[in-house]
Amino acid sequence: MLHSAILFVLFYAFWVLMSGLFTPFLLAAGAASSLAVVWFAVRMHVADREGHPVHLIWPALAYWPWLVREILKSALDVSRVILDPRLPASPTVVSFKPRQRTVVGLVTHANSITLTPGTLSVEVGPERFVVHGLTRASAHAAVDSEMDRRVERFERVR
Repeated sequence: MLHSAILFVLFYAFWVLMSGLFTPFLLAAGAASSLAVVWFAVRMHVADREGHPVHLIWPALAYWPWLVREILKSALDVSRVILDPRLPASPTVVSFKPRQRTVVGLVTHANSITLTPGTLSVEVGPERFVVHGLTRASAHAAVDSEMDRRVERFERVR
């Protein structure tokens, strides 16, 4: 029920923001449409804990600032590699076993790796991640990393 209520509020807020008009008819139409979409989602069993992870909102708000810092640091490192006249790129592929056990955790970790400049998730699974790095250091930094630990804590939230 909590998922449905939050989903309704999100859909309705999106409706109001996109409409930009605040007449009673449009506000009522938006509420009715949002309610209908939530009803369909519940009946189709897509408004569940995994499909709509409300319980991860607070952990995500703690994780995202850290991820943004890591993205900025990596962007600077990649810029240094590219702008260096010697171009010290050393493309490397590494493989490791991730700590995550849920689909949400695996996807969050894989996307975080790919969002970080200089690294790319090539293969993702519960038993093995394959990561390509622009340099040896960036590739090996993905193995047993702080990101892996933070996403593991992120996914443990119940």
